[in-house]
Amino acid sequence: MTMLSIEGVHTFYGNIEALKGVDVSVETGEIVTLIGANGAGKSTLLMTICGRPRASKGRIVFEGRDITGTETFEIVRLGISQSPEGRRIFPRMTVLDNLQMGAISTDPSYFTEDLKRVFTLFPILERRQEQRGGTLSGGEQQMLAIGRALMSRPRLLLLDEPSLGLAPLVVKQIFEVIREINEQQKVTVFLVEQNAYHALKLAHRGYVMQTGQIALQGTGRELLGNREVRAAYLEGGH
Repeated sequence: MTMLSIEGVHTFYGNIEALKGVDVSVETGEIVTLIGANGAGKSTLLMTICGRPRASKGRIVFEGRDITGTETFEIVRLGISQSPEGRRIFPRMTVLDNLQMGAISTDPSYFTEDLKRVFTLFPILERRQEQRGGTLSGGEQQMLAIGRALMSRPRLLLLDEPSLGLAPLVVKQIFEVIREINEQQKVTVFLVEQNAYHALKLAHRGYVMQTGQIALQGTGRELLGNREVRAAYLEGGH
């Protein structure tokens, strides 16, 4: 069953067309990844799904409902949550306060249960819960950003560059958690990632974006073996 359908979406920043008729689908239960070079439009697509910026053409359908013109806060309530590029945690707030901010759109009766779920995924956050977010390491801040997104109880989790700037061992840990979120917690994942090897190895399906358009698509295995993908994104090691 298709959970998210992006159909012919165009997005502009002023006079600059960032997305040029993008078609992407995400099936319920999948991990789908979107790879591409810097400036290709990957983050813009995730932000457009969330309504900032708005798609100027085309439509975005979530679980059968057209959300193209829906306000961002309502999109979160419908079951989509994003962990943004650069983490964007609240640095002066504690870890616990950051997680509480993530839960603001949900029924308070779920808070304790959801907090336990996040602490099970990221035990370090439980030990750091009274610490200010800005004093955490980069990896811990990324865990907090993902945990905050999970506190809204999403059915679709949008992850934007979760491995950016992290040490290899932390990257491996983050990707293992993404798999666990998908397999054990049954959350569908749409992942934007420059680490093409890890992303395609993890994903059921993938898309390659070039200058605001989808250039290639296939299963993760197919794209890992694709000569063009290997030359552009995988040569020189992982």
